[in-house]
Amino acid sequence: MLNLQNSVHDCSILGLSRHHTDRQGNLTVVENSLTVPFEVRRVYYLYDVPGGVSRGGHAHHMQYQLIVAASGSFSVTLDDGCVKRTFLLNHPYQGLLVPPGIWNTLEDFSSGAVCMVLASDYYDETDYIREYDEFLALKQQHMKHIRK
Repeated sequence: MLNLQNSVHDCSILGLSRHHTDRQGNLTVVENSLTVPFEVRRVYYLYDVPGGVSRGGHAHHMQYQLIVAASGSFSVTLDDGCVKRTFLLNHPYQGLLVPPGIWNTLEDFSSGAVCMVLASDYYDETDYIREYDEFLALKQQHMKHIRK
């Protein structure tokens, strides 16, 4: 069941704890249910993305994600079926919280960019909506149901 009530306005940049010393560099910590509002069940990362290539291009039925530019930069466009918002991620001490029911596309990867994603659940192909038209149809169906 797609979590349909979420909108792009439910997506936000979260500050992650950042510890800095001049002699030792920086350290950022992410902790389950403290730093992120969900238990992290899976971590994956994208790297060596060729110029001009986009990633993502899907939505999730139930999974939450925290998207972090661990290195370099890239943009994330979020779409709830009515409104789109684009975020530039370029700080490893910030993450973009994306709840279920939001279409996401990652683009404009800088050279050497690393995109790390912390997910609320293990990989499950049935949680993905990979066709944009199907996503829009599900969202529109939900809106019609609410208006009744």
